[in-house]
Amino acid sequence: MYKYFPHTEEEIAEMLRKIGVKSLDDLYADIPKSMRFKGDYELPDSMSELEIRRVFDVLGNMNDQLVCFAGAGIYDHYTPSVVPNLIERSEFLTSYTPYQAEISQGTLHYIFEYQSMMTELTGMDVSNASMYDGATATAEAMLMAYNNNKKAEKVLISETVDPKVRRVVETYAKYHGVRIVSISEKEGVTDREDLHKLLSQGDVAGVIVQSPNYYGIIEDYTGFADACHDQKALFIMNSIAADLAILKTPKEWGADIAVGDGQSLGIPMTFGGPSIGYMCVTEKLMRKMPGRIVGMTKDAEGKRVFVLTLQAREQHIRRQKATSNICSNESLMALFVTIYMSLMGKQGLKEAAEQSYAGAHYLQQRLLETGRFTPTYNQPFFNEFCVDYHGDVAALQQACIEQGFLAGVKVGSNTLMFAVTEKRTIFEIDKLLETIQDVIKTQKGGKR
Repeated sequence: MYKYFPHTEEEIAEMLRKIGVKSLDDLYADIPKSMRFKGDYELPDSMSELEIRRVFDVLGNMNDQLVCFAGAGIYDHYTPSVVPNLIERSEFLTSYTPYQAEISQGTLHYIFEYQSMMTELTGMDVSNASMYDGATATAEAMLMAYNNNKKAEKVLISETVDPKVRRVVETYAKYHGVRIVSISEKEGVTDREDLHKLLSQGDVAGVIVQSPNYYGIIEDYTGFADACHDQKALFIMNSIAADLAILKTPKEWGADIAVGDGQSLGIPMTFGGPSIGYMCVTEKLMRKMPGRIVGMTKDAEGKRVFVLTLQAREQHIRRQKATSNICSNESLMALFVTIYMSLMGKQGLKEAAEQSYAGAHYLQQRLLETGRFTPTYNQPFFNEFCVDYHGDVAALQQACIEQGFLAGVKVGSNTLMFAVTEKRTIFEIDKLLETIQDVIKTQKGGKR
């Protein structure tokens, strides 16, 4: 009956008997009556289930439900209905840190499966399972690089990395004595000449890039890893998880650390969270990883079992000696994406990515045909792209909102960044284009 209450009346009575008290009120007997609250709590009257549903329906209808053509780090991907139904089971929603392996085999098992899937997706050797989101995972990777190199104090980060991620990295760095230096961008991609110049100056612990980058561009990182390793620096790559279904993996680019956001693996946008960050590394770095790592072994009877491994307990309970202070359990979201990837399979992930790619390229082509849009960058892109609109951007976006469309993210004075996922149908894309055409007809001015 009480989905989130772990104890029955009989169990409570047994616990009270064990400690020698008659009721729960007796537990507060030492608190003077003068200090106890005697009034009524300011809570609304109780409601029936039907009344509660009506209240939340009214609240929900206050939100504008727009067809989303925006991304910039959070994407409107399809969520199979079975996923929320499974993770809403009380044993998943209310479980926490699986320190006691004897009673946490279920939790440890699915975390292990999550790690296995993420290493396959990224091509890396080892994965952890307790990053909050892509931004904090990237910041943790920056600290890993800094701590891995005892002498270098600088970490380089490309200007094509998501600005939100860069700000989090800079915040972490400020309080750990790390110098963050930006690598210039050139025509929407990382400037190779500036990278080599900065590396040649020495004192570099790591280099952070993004694929696809913030503008949706698929950058060519050939030679980046070698250039980093020649200077004893780690090569860190941030990627949107779902994109790795068809793009070259961080391992193939020679990355030492792969990080990013896992929201694209079926987690609903839900106004910005929750999400999950992933971190995967090469084998030689596995003992320097922050967070939680689950390993598989055998018990005394030879049965397969799962345990927290490769880290001392200080990682979680003695912050002054911890590799990182990230240790809150993100396993519910890890379970979410594990179920999602299990249901989708390799082929399903690939098909979703291919549909996103095809939809984005169709939308860009049609926008260019209007004569009022031009490409911001002449670079290959995946499912997100930037275009310059030669007209009133604010008026265009507002008109689209009024027709039920979230038309991209404004990233410049006249630049819009559009994103398309497998959820966007040709009908929706064409309706968005019709709305944009109507706006163009009403706005003054011709081609620029």
